[in-house]
Amino acid sequence: MFRVGQGFDVHAFQEGRPLIIGGIEIPYTKGLLGHSDADVLLHAITDAALGAIGEGDIGRHFPDTDPAYKGADSSKLLEYIWKIVENKGYVLGNVDCTILAQKPKMAPYIEKMKNRIAQLLHADPSQVNVKATTTEKLGFVGREEGIAALATILLIKNNNI
Repeated sequence: MFRVGQGFDVHAFQEGRPLIIGGIEIPYTKGLLGHSDADVLLHAITDAALGAIGEGDIGRHFPDTDPAYKGADSSKLLEYIWKIVENKGYVLGNVDCTILAQKPKMAPYIEKMKNRIAQLLHADPSQVNVKATTTEKLGFVGREEGIAALATILLIKNNNI
C-alpha cells in the first residue's frame, strides 16, 4: 500500500538568526523567523509525512503557542513524526523537495541536505531529492524577504511489520 503526502512552508528572513535549511546551517547574513529554528525544508517534509498518514499538520503536533517548542530543532520534530510513520508500518519510498530562494544559493549545500534528510528518514540518500530554484526576482522570495519549500513524499507499507 502506498501513501502520498505534500507539504509546504514559508518563513520570512530575520537578522540575528542562523539560517538552517534541510538540517544544515548555511552561512548567510540572515536567518529565518519562526517559533522553532524555522527550518523551512524540514517543516515541509514533516507536513508531507503527516499528510501521508492522515495525522494533520506540524502546527497541530507542535503549536507555536507552546513555549516547549521555542527555538526547537526541526530535526528533532521530524524524528518524532517519523517514529509515528514507522509505528504505522511505513517506510520511505522517496521524497522530492524544492526550495524557493533568491538568495543565498543552495547548490553548495544540497548534497549535505540530502544526506541529513536521508539519515532522519532512515533511508538511503538515493531516496531523497532536493532541488532549489529562484522565482526570477518575483514575489516575496524574489524580493529576498524569505524562503519557501515544498515536499512530496511517498510512503510504502512495510510488509515486514
